[in-house]
Amino acid sequence: MHSEKTPLKIDLIRSGRRTLSLEITSSGRLLVRAPYLLPEREIQNFILSKTAWIEKQLRLLEQRQAAQGEKLSEEELRQLAEQARRVLPERAARYAKQMNVSYGRVTVRCQKTRWGSCSRTGNLSFNCLLMLAPPEVLDYVVVHELCHRKEMNHSARFWAEVEKVLPDYRMRRRWLKENGEALIRRAR
Repeated sequence: MHSEKTPLKIDLIRSGRRTLSLEITSSGRLLVRAPYLLPEREIQNFILSKTAWIEKQLRLLEQRQAAQGEKLSEEELRQLAEQARRVLPERAARYAKQMNVSYGRVTVRCQKTRWGSCSRTGNLSFNCLLMLAPPEVLDYVVVHELCHRKEMNHSARFWAEVEKVLPDYRMRRRWLKENGEALIRRAR
């Protein structure tokens, strides 16, 4: 499941709950919550049935920890911006077509507070640091900004538009909230 060198550490918490749950902690441990009387074998079978989910969560944790690395040099920031100028316009075009919206220019900057923006005239701007985020998070930011072409606010209607394209947008948004500041710190 984890690697041969570092076996996955499992913490079991029993309580009066009725169901089993799993959580990967920030230190890479598997936290298992289980009912008091549930047999050990059922807990082990549950963990085994969730192997793919556990491995995915561990990969995401590793990506987050890698993204929280050292300060980026000017050259690294330039390379990220170049990469973003290749990747982001293609993603914007693909999602705009799917969503049946238009937009103006796509610009890329290294921003200290924003991941993206959409002007009233439809110009899109994106942060080059998005290249350090998982692709699904990058897509969330692109879709978020394109949805402003339909709703120039963050109303319930706006979020409904986001959800039409990305039903799991909350998970992607949460990743950005939890890890975004660490990415931005790398550019300061």
